[in-house]
Amino acid sequence: MKKILVTGAAGFIGWKTSEELLEKGYEVVGVDNMNDYYDVRLKEWRLNQLLPHKNFKFYKIDIEDKNALKELFKSNRFDAIINLAARAGVRYSIENPYIYYTTNVMGTLNLLELAKDFGVPKFVLASTSSLYAGQPMPFKEDLPVNQPISPYAASKKAAEVLCYTYHYLYGIDVTVLRYFTVYGPAGRPDMSIFRFIKWIMEDRPVQIYGDGTQSRDFTYVDDIAEGTIKALKPLGYEIINLGGGNRPVSLNDILDMVGAELKKKVRVNYGNFLKVDLKSSWADINKAQKLLGWSPNYSMNEGIRLTINWFLMNRDIALDLNI
Repeated sequence: MKKILVTGAAGFIGWKTSEELLEKGYEVVGVDNMNDYYDVRLKEWRLNQLLPHKNFKFYKIDIEDKNALKELFKSNRFDAIINLAARAGVRYSIENPYIYYTTNVMGTLNLLELAKDFGVPKFVLASTSSLYAGQPMPFKEDLPVNQPISPYAASKKAAEVLCYTYHYLYGIDVTVLRYFTVYGPAGRPDMSIFRFIKWIMEDRPVQIYGDGTQSRDFTYVDDIAEGTIKALKPLGYEIINLGGGNRPVSLNDILDMVGAELKKKVRVNYGNFLKVDLKSSWADINKAQKLLGWSPNYSMNEGIRLTINWFLMNRDIALDLNI
Protein backbone atom coordinates (compact mmCIF):
# COMPACT_ATOMS: atom_id res chain seq x y z
CA MET A 1 0.00 0.00 0.00
CA LYS A 2 1.47 3.32 -1.05
CA LYS A 3 1.55 6.13 1.50
CA ILE A 4 0.90 9.64 0.15
CA LEU A 5 1.40 12.92 1.98
CA VAL A 6 -1.35 15.36 1.01
CA THR A 7 -0.82 18.91 2.19
CA GLY A 8 -3.86 21.17 2.42
CA ALA A 9 -5.97 18.07 3.10
CA ALA A 10 -8.86 20.10 4.53
CA GLY A 11 -8.85 22.41 1.54
CA PHE A 12 -11.23 22.03 -1.39
CA ILE A 13 -9.00 20.10 -3.79
CA GLY A 14 -7.01 18.46 -0.98
CA TRP A 15 -10.15 16.97 0.55
CA LYS A 16 -11.45 15.55 -2.71
CA THR A 17 -8.03 14.23 -3.75
CA SER A 18 -7.57 12.56 -0.35
CA GLU A 19 -11.03 11.03 -0.59
CA GLU A 20 -10.33 9.54 -4.02
CA LEU A 21 -6.90 8.28 -2.95
CA LEU A 22 -8.50 6.46 -0.04
CA GLU A 23 -11.14 4.95 -2.32
CA LYS A 24 -8.35 3.68 -4.58
CA GLY A 25 -6.63 1.94 -1.66
CA TYR A 26 -3.86 4.39 -0.83
CA GLU A 27 -2.83 5.30 2.68
CA VAL A 28 -3.11 9.07 3.14
CA VAL A 29 -1.41 11.31 5.67
CA GLY A 30 -3.05 14.71 5.53
CA VAL A 31 -1.74 17.97 6.93
CA ASP A 32 -3.39 21.36 7.07
CA ASN A 33 -2.93 24.44 9.22
CA MET A 34 -6.71 25.11 9.23
CA ASN A 35 -6.18 28.84 8.67
CA ASP A 36 -9.10 31.26 8.58
CA TYR A 37 -8.64 32.68 5.07
CA TYR A 38 -12.26 31.60 4.73
CA ASP A 39 -14.76 30.18 7.22
CA VAL A 40 -13.01 27.33 9.06
CA ARG A 41 -16.30 25.47 9.50
CA LEU A 42 -16.16 24.46 5.85
CA LYS A 43 -12.67 23.03 6.28
CA GLU A 44 -13.87 21.16 9.36
CA TRP A 45 -16.81 19.76 7.38
CA ARG A 46 -14.45 18.43 4.70
CA LEU A 47 -12.05 17.01 7.27
CA ASN A 48 -14.90 15.21 9.03
CA GLN A 49 -15.64 13.37 5.78
CA LEU A 50 -12.09 11.97 5.80
CA LEU A 51 -11.48 11.15 9.46
CA PRO A 52 -13.61 7.97 9.56
CA HIS A 53 -11.36 6.30 6.94
CA LYS A 54 -9.04 3.80 8.62
CA ASN A 55 -6.20 4.63 6.19
CA PHE A 56 -6.33 8.37 6.83
CA LYS A 57 -4.31 10.20 9.46
CA PHE A 58 -4.44 13.94 10.01
CA TYR A 59 -1.94 16.35 11.56
CA LYS A 60 -2.53 20.05 12.10
CA ILE A 61 0.75 21.32 10.67
CA ASP A 62 1.70 24.41 8.70
CA ILE A 63 4.02 23.67 5.77
CA GLU A 64 5.95 26.79 6.75
CA ASP A 65 7.01 24.93 9.92
CA LYS A 66 9.89 22.78 8.69
CA ASN A 67 10.66 21.31 12.11
CA ALA A 68 7.12 20.00 12.54
CA LEU A 69 7.18 18.59 9.03
CA LYS A 70 10.53 16.93 9.70
CA GLU A 71 9.11 15.02 12.67
CA LEU A 72 6.32 13.80 10.41
CA PHE A 73 8.83 12.58 7.81
CA LYS A 74 10.83 10.80 10.49
CA SER A 75 7.83 8.68 11.46
CA ASN A 76 6.51 8.00 7.95
CA ARG A 77 7.98 6.74 4.72
CA PHE A 78 6.17 8.55 1.94
CA ASP A 79 5.99 7.30 -1.63
CA ALA A 80 4.88 10.71 -2.89
CA ILE A 81 3.98 14.24 -1.82
CA ILE A 82 0.98 16.04 -3.28
CA ASN A 83 1.39 19.68 -2.31
CA LEU A 84 -2.06 21.24 -2.31
CA ALA A 85 -1.44 23.56 0.64
CA ALA A 86 -1.40 27.11 -0.65
CA ARG A 87 -2.64 30.59 -0.12
CA ALA A 88 -5.10 31.00 -2.96
CA GLY A 89 -7.04 33.95 -4.33
CA VAL A 90 -5.77 36.56 -6.74
CA ARG A 91 -7.42 39.59 -5.14
CA TYR A 92 -6.43 38.94 -1.53
CA SER A 93 -2.81 38.45 -2.62
CA ILE A 94 -2.64 42.15 -3.41
CA GLU A 95 -3.70 43.04 0.13
CA ASN A 96 -1.34 40.60 1.86
CA PRO A 97 1.40 39.46 -0.53
CA TYR A 98 3.85 38.35 2.18
CA ILE A 99 1.80 35.41 3.38
CA TYR A 100 1.55 34.14 -0.21
CA TYR A 101 5.31 33.93 -0.38
CA THR A 102 5.83 32.35 3.03
CA THR A 103 3.28 29.63 2.24
CA ASN A 104 3.48 29.09 -1.51
CA VAL A 105 7.23 29.52 -1.87
CA MET A 106 8.86 28.78 1.50
CA GLY A 107 6.35 26.03 2.26
CA THR A 108 7.10 24.37 -1.07
CA LEU A 109 10.83 24.74 -0.43
CA ASN A 110 10.45 23.01 2.95
CA LEU A 111 8.67 20.07 1.35
CA LEU A 112 11.23 19.77 -1.45
CA GLU A 113 14.10 19.81 1.05
CA LEU A 114 12.47 17.07 3.07
CA ALA A 115 11.70 15.06 -0.06
CA LYS A 116 15.41 15.26 -0.86
CA ASP A 117 16.54 14.40 2.67
CA PHE A 118 14.13 11.49 3.16
CA GLY A 119 14.26 10.07 -0.35
CA VAL A 120 10.67 10.75 -1.45
CA PRO A 121 10.75 10.00 -5.19
CA LYS A 122 7.62 11.84 -6.41
CA PHE A 123 6.38 15.41 -5.93
CA VAL A 124 3.15 16.84 -7.35
CA LEU A 125 2.67 20.61 -7.15
CA ALA A 126 -0.63 22.42 -7.55
CA SER A 127 -0.13 25.51 -9.71
CA THR A 128 -2.49 27.87 -11.47
CA SER A 129 -3.88 29.01 -14.80
CA SER A 130 -3.46 32.58 -13.52
CA LEU A 131 0.10 32.40 -14.88
CA TYR A 132 -1.21 32.59 -18.44
CA ALA A 133 -2.45 36.19 -18.21
CA GLY A 134 -1.90 37.98 -21.51
CA GLN A 135 -1.12 34.81 -23.50
CA PRO A 136 -3.07 33.60 -26.57
CA MET A 137 -5.78 31.00 -25.99
CA PRO A 138 -6.16 28.11 -25.63
CA PHE A 139 -3.31 28.17 -23.14
CA LYS A 140 -0.53 25.66 -23.80
CA GLU A 141 2.07 24.65 -21.24
CA ASP A 142 5.00 25.86 -23.34
CA LEU A 143 3.81 29.48 -23.43
CA PRO A 144 6.17 31.95 -21.71
CA VAL A 145 4.71 32.82 -18.31
CA ASN A 146 7.32 35.28 -17.12
CA GLN A 147 5.06 38.23 -16.37
CA PRO A 148 2.56 37.22 -13.65
CA ILE A 149 0.10 40.01 -12.85
CA SER A 150 -0.65 39.18 -9.20
CA PRO A 151 1.44 38.22 -6.17
CA TYR A 152 -0.49 34.93 -6.10
CA ALA A 153 0.54 34.02 -9.64
CA ALA A 154 4.11 35.18 -8.99
CA SER A 155 4.37 32.96 -5.91
CA LYS A 156 3.16 29.95 -7.89
CA LYS A 157 5.68 30.64 -10.63
CA ALA A 158 8.42 30.73 -7.99
CA ALA A 159 7.22 27.38 -6.63
CA GLU A 160 7.32 25.87 -10.12
CA VAL A 161 10.89 27.05 -10.63
CA LEU A 162 11.96 25.62 -7.27
CA CYS A 163 10.46 22.28 -8.28
CA TYR A 164 12.51 22.24 -11.47
CA THR A 165 15.68 23.04 -9.51
CA TYR A 166 15.13 20.09 -7.15
CA HIS A 167 14.36 17.82 -10.07
CA TYR A 168 17.56 18.88 -11.82
CA LEU A 169 19.82 18.70 -8.76
CA TYR A 170 18.40 15.69 -6.93
CA GLY A 171 16.40 13.71 -9.46
CA ILE A 172 13.03 14.16 -7.75
CA ASP A 173 10.27 13.29 -10.20
CA VAL A 174 8.03 16.38 -10.35
CA THR A 175 4.69 17.02 -12.00
CA VAL A 176 3.36 20.57 -11.89
CA LEU A 177 -0.39 20.80 -12.45
CA ARG A 178 -1.89 24.08 -13.58
CA TYR A 179 -5.51 23.99 -12.44
CA PHE A 180 -8.24 25.92 -14.24
CA THR A 181 -11.03 27.44 -12.08
CA VAL A 182 -12.06 24.49 -9.94
CA TYR A 183 -15.63 24.29 -8.63
CA GLY A 184 -17.93 21.75 -7.03
CA PRO A 185 -19.55 20.67 -3.74
CA ALA A 186 -18.01 22.17 -0.59
CA GLY A 187 -15.97 24.51 -2.77
CA ARG A 188 -14.09 27.60 -1.75
CA PRO A 189 -16.59 30.28 -0.70
CA ASP A 190 -14.50 33.05 -2.25
CA MET A 191 -14.98 31.52 -5.73
CA SER A 192 -17.66 32.79 -8.10
CA ILE A 193 -19.89 29.72 -8.42
CA PHE A 194 -20.12 29.18 -4.65
CA ARG A 195 -21.04 32.84 -4.14
CA PHE A 196 -23.54 32.87 -6.99
CA ILE A 197 -25.42 29.86 -5.64
CA LYS A 198 -25.47 31.19 -2.08
CA TRP A 199 -26.62 34.68 -3.06
CA ILE A 200 -29.32 33.41 -5.42
CA MET A 201 -30.63 30.93 -2.82
CA GLU A 202 -30.83 33.84 -0.37
CA ASP A 203 -32.61 36.06 -2.94
CA ARG A 204 -29.73 38.53 -2.78
CA PRO A 205 -28.25 40.39 -5.76
CA VAL A 206 -25.11 38.83 -7.23
CA GLN A 207 -21.98 41.00 -7.30
CA ILE A 208 -19.87 40.76 -10.45
CA TYR A 209 -16.71 42.77 -11.11
CA GLY A 210 -17.01 43.58 -14.81
CA ASP A 211 -19.92 43.08 -17.19
CA GLY A 212 -20.20 39.31 -16.76
CA THR A 213 -18.83 38.50 -20.21
CA GLN A 214 -15.51 37.45 -18.69
CA SER A 215 -15.21 33.69 -18.96
CA ARG A 216 -13.41 30.75 -17.40
CA ASP A 217 -12.50 27.18 -18.23
CA PHE A 218 -14.40 25.79 -15.23
CA THR A 219 -13.30 22.33 -14.09
CA TYR A 220 -15.26 20.07 -11.75
CA VAL A 221 -13.39 19.07 -8.60
CA ASP A 222 -13.77 15.29 -9.09
CA ASP A 223 -12.07 15.61 -12.47
CA ILE A 224 -9.26 17.64 -10.91
CA ALA A 225 -8.76 15.04 -8.17
CA GLU A 226 -8.62 12.24 -10.73
CA GLY A 227 -6.02 14.11 -12.80
CA THR A 228 -3.98 14.86 -9.70
CA ILE A 229 -3.83 11.17 -8.77
CA LYS A 230 -2.93 10.19 -12.34
CA ALA A 231 -0.02 12.64 -12.07
CA LEU A 232 1.62 10.37 -9.48
CA LYS A 233 3.10 8.32 -12.33
CA PRO A 234 6.81 8.91 -13.08
CA LEU A 235 7.22 11.60 -15.74
CA GLY A 236 10.56 13.30 -15.00
CA TYR A 237 9.65 16.98 -14.86
CA GLU A 238 6.43 18.07 -16.56
CA ILE A 239 4.00 20.97 -16.41
CA ILE A 240 0.46 19.86 -17.29
CA ASN A 241 -2.82 21.75 -17.62
CA LEU A 242 -5.94 20.34 -15.98
CA GLY A 243 -8.95 22.18 -17.33
CA GLY A 244 -12.39 21.69 -18.79
CA GLY A 245 -10.92 21.69 -22.29
CA ASN A 246 -14.04 23.14 -23.92
CA ARG A 247 -14.65 26.74 -24.82
CA PRO A 248 -14.79 28.90 -21.68
CA VAL A 249 -18.13 29.75 -20.08
CA SER A 250 -19.05 33.34 -19.22
CA LEU A 251 -20.15 34.39 -15.75
CA ASN A 252 -23.47 35.52 -17.21
CA ASP A 253 -24.02 32.01 -18.58
CA ILE A 254 -23.20 30.54 -15.17
CA LEU A 255 -25.81 32.79 -13.60
CA ASP A 256 -28.40 31.59 -16.12
CA MET A 257 -27.57 27.94 -15.30
CA VAL A 258 -27.79 28.50 -11.54
CA GLY A 259 -31.00 30.52 -11.80
CA ALA A 260 -32.63 27.87 -13.99
CA GLU A 261 -31.58 25.01 -11.70
CA LEU A 262 -32.86 26.82 -8.59
CA LYS A 263 -35.91 28.19 -10.44
CA LYS A 264 -35.14 31.65 -9.11
CA LYS A 265 -34.88 35.10 -10.63
CA VAL A 266 -31.31 36.41 -10.71
CA ARG A 267 -30.47 40.02 -9.86
CA VAL A 268 -26.98 41.29 -10.61
CA ASN A 269 -24.90 44.28 -9.52
CA TYR A 270 -22.10 44.89 -12.03
CA GLY A 271 -18.97 46.71 -10.85
CA ASN A 272 -15.61 47.72 -12.24
CA PHE A 273 -13.41 45.00 -13.72
CA LEU A 274 -10.43 44.27 -11.47
CA LYS A 275 -6.99 44.73 -13.00
CA VAL A 276 -5.61 41.45 -11.61
CA ASP A 277 -8.39 39.29 -13.06
CA LEU A 278 -8.06 37.45 -16.35
CA LYS A 279 -10.68 38.33 -18.94
CA SER A 280 -10.78 34.69 -20.01
CA SER A 281 -9.07 31.34 -19.48
CA TRP A 282 -9.07 28.25 -21.67
CA ALA A 283 -6.87 25.18 -21.24
CA ASP A 284 -5.26 23.16 -23.98
CA ILE A 285 -5.43 19.70 -22.37
CA ASN A 286 -3.75 17.65 -25.08
CA LYS A 287 -0.73 17.07 -22.86
CA ALA A 288 -2.89 15.74 -20.02
CA GLN A 289 -4.63 13.41 -22.43
CA LYS A 290 -1.34 12.16 -23.85
CA LEU A 291 0.77 11.80 -20.69
CA LEU A 292 -1.88 11.03 -18.08
CA GLY A 293 -4.68 9.52 -20.10
CA TRP A 294 -6.90 12.17 -18.51
CA SER A 295 -9.92 14.03 -19.81
CA PRO A 296 -12.69 15.68 -17.79
CA ASN A 297 -15.85 13.62 -17.39
CA TYR A 298 -18.29 16.17 -15.95
CA SER A 299 -20.21 18.65 -18.09
CA MET A 300 -20.81 22.17 -16.84
CA ASN A 301 -24.54 21.56 -16.37
CA GLU A 302 -23.91 18.34 -14.44
CA GLY A 303 -21.29 20.01 -12.24
CA ILE A 304 -23.60 22.92 -11.43
CA ARG A 305 -26.43 20.53 -10.57
CA LEU A 306 -24.23 18.46 -8.23
CA THR A 307 -22.89 21.61 -6.56
CA ILE A 308 -26.40 22.93 -5.97
CA ASN A 309 -27.45 19.54 -4.59
CA TRP A 310 -24.67 19.84 -2.01
CA PHE A 311 -26.03 23.27 -0.98
CA LEU A 312 -29.53 21.87 -0.63
CA MET A 313 -28.34 18.91 1.46
CA ASN A 314 -26.07 21.04 3.64
CA ARG A 315 -28.10 24.21 4.08
CA ASP A 316 -27.19 24.48 7.75
CA ILE A 317 -23.54 25.14 6.95
CA ALA A 318 -23.68 26.37 3.34
CA LEU A 319 -26.01 29.28 3.96
CA ASP A 320 -24.49 30.19 7.30
CA LEU A 321 -20.93 30.62 5.99
CA ASN A 322 -19.36 34.04 6.05
CA ILE A 323 -18.34 35.16 2.56
